Amino acid sequence: MSDDLERNGRYLYGQWRKGINRTGPEVRAILESRGQKMNSRPTSTIGSIHETGIAQKIGMRGGVVAGVIHLDLFPPLMLKVFGQKWFENGSLSMFYTYATLHGEELRAVVQIPPEDTENAQVESRLESKDGHLVAKGTAFTGNPQEKSYLGTMEIKSSPVEERRIFKNLEVGYEPAPREVLITSSELIEGAEFREDSIEWNMGGSPWRSPVIPPSVTFLMMRVTPPFLPQGVTFYGATEMRYVNGPVKADVPYETRGKIIAVGVTGKTEYYWFDARLFEKKSGALIVEIRHMTRSMKAGSPLYPEL
Repeated sequence: MSDDLERNGRYLYGQWRKGINRTGPEVRAILESRGQKMNSRPTSTIGSIHETGIAQKIGMRGGVVAGVIHLDLFPPLMLKVFGQKWFENGSLSMFYTYATLHGEELRAVVQIPPEDTENAQVESRLESKDGHLVAKGTAFTGNPQEKSYLGTMEIKSSPVEERRIFKNLEVGYEPAPREVLITSSELIEGAEFREDSIEWNMGGSPWRSPVIPPSVTFLMMRVTPPFLPQGVTFYGATEMRYVNGPVKADVPYETRGKIIAVGVTGKTEYYWFDARLFEKKSGALIVEIRHMTRSMKAGSPLYPEL
């Protein structure tokens, strides 16, 4: 847990933490040594970008850590900068810019807002120890007038005839709502494979139940195509906004999501989804997510010319 945060001018710096490739060979080896199996599912017909051999074939340095895993580096800083209210009605909006490998060190950085500011939006970023900008974006509490980092981006689709990997993914696709529940014991057992935690993740929070960290919240809510893509997928951007947070362990929820854009760039195809998490008992909206997943054209049989 991050107890020693560093302030330098207008910024608060988290501790250096080693990246954890949660679905990669390193964690798999640990689990297998204990007689356990990794709980993961295929993400494409080709293989996973978290596997060294697959990742190197498409030009990566090795099996990479998913960007959403790094979001767990932020809560210690948010607690210090914004206090309890960030977990109730705060937001984190990040665009991933550099893929790290298992064991490489990185840290979160958050701008400190002016004192006595009710609706504050600040700069946030992730940086690696070797000098790379891993992700950039914003964080806020309340209802600031400025748009979030992802809120300033133009989210648009490409004509279906330009798409190959996601040709059959329709804008407006909505999977059936899912009931999700994370228990306290599951949260505690998974702590060793999270890059950082706060005490509230283990229990004793102001809301009595343990608080579920961002990376786990994302997995509860993510929307995937109704088919396995013929291309290696990876995460491009994530925004998480708490409406009536936090997300708590041992509480039944229902998640609903929808594809809002499908498009093409020079090197990738991508899709964006919006998802919302509701408490089953009260029907209250707890958190919203906007997320972009990419798929590499390189290595896909649908792009034989590359």
